[in-house]
Amino acid sequence: MAAGRPEEQDHPPENGFTPLEHPVPRLLPHIDRSVLPSLGGFGKYQKQLVVLTWIPALFIGFSQFSDYFLLAQPNGTCVQPLSNESNWTTNTPPVSVPGGAPALQLKGNGTIREGYGDDSGGMLCACKEWRLELQTGLSQNVVTKWNLVCDSAWKVHIAKFSLLVGSIFGYLVMGVMADWFGRHPVLILSVLFMLVFGLSVAFSVNVTMFSTLRFFEGFCLAGLALSLYVLRIELCLPAWRFSMTMVASFLMVGGQLLMPGVAALCRNWPDRDDWQVLQIVIISPFVLMLPYVWLFPESLRWLLATQHYRRSKAMMLRIARKNQVNTTSESSGVLTELEQELHNKPQRTCIVKMMSTRNLWKNIVVLCVNSLTGYGIHHCFARSMMDPEAQPTALCHADYYTMAGIAVATCLALCPAVGLMGRRGGLLTFMIITALASLLQLGLLNLIGKYSLRHDIVLRDTLNRKFSVAFSIIGMFSSHAVSTLSIFFCAEITPTVIRGGGLGLVLASAGFGMLTAPIMELHNQKGYFLHHVIFACCTLLCIICLLLLPEPRGQPLPESLADGETFTRQTLLHPGEQHLLLAKADGDYSRVHDTPLHLTTTGGATVAAATALAAVPASYALATGGEVIGNPAMANGV
Repeated sequence: MAAGRPEEQDHPPENGFTPLEHPVPRLLPHIDRSVLPSLGGFGKYQKQLVVLTWIPALFIGFSQFSDYFLLAQPNGTCVQPLSNESNWTTNTPPVSVPGGAPALQLKGNGTIREGYGDDSGGMLCACKEWRLELQTGLSQNVVTKWNLVCDSAWKVHIAKFSLLVGSIFGYLVMGVMADWFGRHPVLILSVLFMLVFGLSVAFSVNVTMFSTLRFFEGFCLAGLALSLYVLRIELCLPAWRFSMTMVASFLMVGGQLLMPGVAALCRNWPDRDDWQVLQIVIISPFVLMLPYVWLFPESLRWLLATQHYRRSKAMMLRIARKNQVNTTSESSGVLTELEQELHNKPQRTCIVKMMSTRNLWKNIVVLCVNSLTGYGIHHCFARSMMDPEAQPTALCHADYYTMAGIAVATCLALCPAVGLMGRRGGLLTFMIITALASLLQLGLLNLIGKYSLRHDIVLRDTLNRKFSVAFSIIGMFSSHAVSTLSIFFCAEITPTVIRGGGLGLVLASAGFGMLTAPIMELHNQKGYFLHHVIFACCTLLCIICLLLLPEPRGQPLPESLADGETFTRQTLLHPGEQHLLLAKADGDYSRVHDTPLHLTTTGGATVAAATALAAVPASYALATGGEVIGNPAMANGV
């Protein structure tokens, strides 16, 4: 027997299973459950840092909505036409919604015709001198400064493209940099270059310089917004994440609401044009963020996830001291474990490694499509609210405060909805509402016009108009909620090591959705109906895909790629209910044992031979018309 033990040790364990070992569980990877609670949880110091992330949200709101004033299309009168046959005037309402820079509609001889975008545009815009008037708070902006009307109106759309395209590139590049170099360096660099490029915009000498500098301003603005969003999420415990994020969203909407008042204060300055003063006013508050170099630390969660343990130790001692936690009598063992890991080298991860996962990349792609659809179809609903008698290139009938009011209502509705239904349930609910509003608007209004009220044309048009406005408001409300919740959803399910890159992908997708608005205006709203139909189909696809996402409410943030890969959708049944699906076996299987590993080869051959013998009587019976003759063993299937 003693001689057989070494021989038994040479064979692997039966069925390939090894004896289970019980290693000591590590504490450092569990930041929400072990590290932060040992440092005082979501203590006073973390709350102060979150407040510091709220303050710039107001300034970011100013910059994001500055296009509505800097590039607003004015009313105009042709003072000196090239021909003296008539006096061409314009009657364009003030533009106060995203992307609104409509073509001038020139009115001559009592008729209204398009000022550009068709063959008559050259004749109607044959004016030597314009008198342009703004109705958006400023007396002069970029359009009136360089007469960007008629044949030059396309330059306004290029200026809008520049800010959005710069933001898209900024989200992608700065997100990767935040994962590789840290959140703090990206934040500080974004602030510095935001001041440089933002203030340089105010001193542009032509529209080309203005558009180029606006591209870099959007790039830096994206890095600033992304780094603050990630830092805010990583500071909070699970119970605080959503509420702290929604406060920042309210402040951004507050910047949108205050922007008309700021523009009114910048009117009629003696030495500078109004738009230059406005640009300086909305960029100068970022100077207050320069002390963040010393006030705001690097994210402790990112330091631990990337194994910057020496910097993590100093940061943990600082947090404990600020929260008045005594580390000398620390009983959790976090600092003791950290001392043992100080020799490890930092390990950084790029977003490209996401493609090697099985579930994580699918979740991020689903959220990218959701964000793109939400922002894209938002413009469709806004365009549907446009008065049919208004200019064909005007964005929508709603004014600036209507848009802001819808944003405020969305933020107010998200808080109880997410609290009751969770992230996935809330996102699914708002996406269903968006799809219904879109499909009803596209289909129901056509049915009303085709099969009812055929003889009463006035009543039919009035009813169609009211339904269109109602569905548009509902759709704008729900699509804004979809976009906001998709971004937050991505920040929660993406691991810390690639959270910047994953969030950058979703935000860049949102930028592509917003980019559809100036693209449609550049083409004079041609293909608008097909544009709406495509995004309506995307909402149906998103509803199906959302069912595959996990529910992150109350869960700790994933730190590594392995954590993100195991963060999958839970089953519909609770673990204790799954046995109800299993039928009870009537046979007695007490004598059935596991097959030893060294017998699996011969055992498999035996089973294969038995299967072959069992197949012989069946084929023989078929050949003999269903009877087995002669051998009783063959008849019994042996």
